[in-house]
Amino acid sequence: MRVYLDNNATTRVDPAVVDAMLPYFTEVYGNAASRSHAFGWEAEKAVERAREQVAAVIGADPKEIIWTSGATEGNNIAIKGIAEMYGEKGRHIITQVTEHKAVLDPCSYLAEKHGFKITFLPVDQYGRVSAEQVREALTDETILVSIMHGNNEIGTLQPIAEIGKLCKERGVIFHTDCCQTFGKVPIDVSAMGIDLLTCSGHKIHGPKGVGALYVRRRNPRVRCGTVMHGGGHERGMRSGTLNVPGIVGLGKAAELCRMHMDSEPKAIAALRDRLKDGIMSQLEEVYLNGHPVERTPTNCNISFAYVEGESLMMGFDDIAVSSGSACTSASLEPSYVLKALGVGDELAHSSIRFSLGRFTTQAEIDYTIERVVASVRRLRELSPLWEMAQEGIDLKSVQWAPH
Repeated sequence: MRVYLDNNATTRVDPAVVDAMLPYFTEVYGNAASRSHAFGWEAEKAVERAREQVAAVIGADPKEIIWTSGATEGNNIAIKGIAEMYGEKGRHIITQVTEHKAVLDPCSYLAEKHGFKITFLPVDQYGRVSAEQVREALTDETILVSIMHGNNEIGTLQPIAEIGKLCKERGVIFHTDCCQTFGKVPIDVSAMGIDLLTCSGHKIHGPKGVGALYVRRRNPRVRCGTVMHGGGHERGMRSGTLNVPGIVGLGKAAELCRMHMDSEPKAIAALRDRLKDGIMSQLEEVYLNGHPVERTPTNCNISFAYVEGESLMMGFDDIAVSSGSACTSASLEPSYVLKALGVGDELAHSSIRFSLGRFTTQAEIDYTIERVVASVRRLRELSPLWEMAQEGIDLKSVQWAPH
């Protein structure tokens, strides 16, 4: 059996999404910006319909949806665009240490190249920040708070509504990266005080290379500086010919998520818990990373003490998992997210992220439990460190002889 449990990296495109996209490659192939003929009008109509589908998931006005190539671009437009537009008001931005690199890197760029001050809030042992931390970090110079909704590595959910309310009280723009929660966790941009929100098609069984940025139009009207010049598309924020088939696919994927919001996340979370309980009930010295309750339905990140993560993944190479974010999986360094939680290097290197999706089955979960447990036991049998630990030796007190 081949099992795919890396849905936080990308998802299989839903067949219904593919069916919705196909006509826009060969039949309705006009440029949505071509206003002089029916081919363009039909493409534009499809794009506007997709705006409605995406907006409906988060309680937004369709006019507030801006098309992007994905959440990385959306985060860059949000952060750099706000910095450009509101930089004269203040030059302070607040984020957190466990954000995706698509938020951390633009913030670092603004600090290094444009003199912005960035506050990187620490997180607790579960990977959470609090509204009180944000409150204490706010200054008269703060123009933007950017806190992700659900973490891509450990699944921890942040108290977005509390932070959004605080930002509204203080008149500070609030951005949240919702890549891992859009369509999976209920979101209402008005009730949660969100001014900017990013999402991506390929995280919700839609196509790769297309995403959306929500930009609030009233109470308050949020304005982003232009990041991509050339034509004035998308309210002047993101010029470029629209990817009509991809946008149609994202719209359809969003619609499917909204239709099944009451049932699908619960079913996926039940399988996630079956996986977690099945592994942790059979093995000693295994630890769940992230918040035990406040977490995305798709994510299960577990550390296996005395086992090296890469070796473990090679032990069940018929199961697709990851040792962290797909964007940092080539790095030999332990996950910066896990280290921020206080996880030691050895345990961080032994962590596996299992992430489930719409097409994950119970049979696949049971097979994975069996394969993981067997692989961990086999590797531990080969580990002198595991043998020493079983004998009650405190490995931290051992004085290792030099080579």
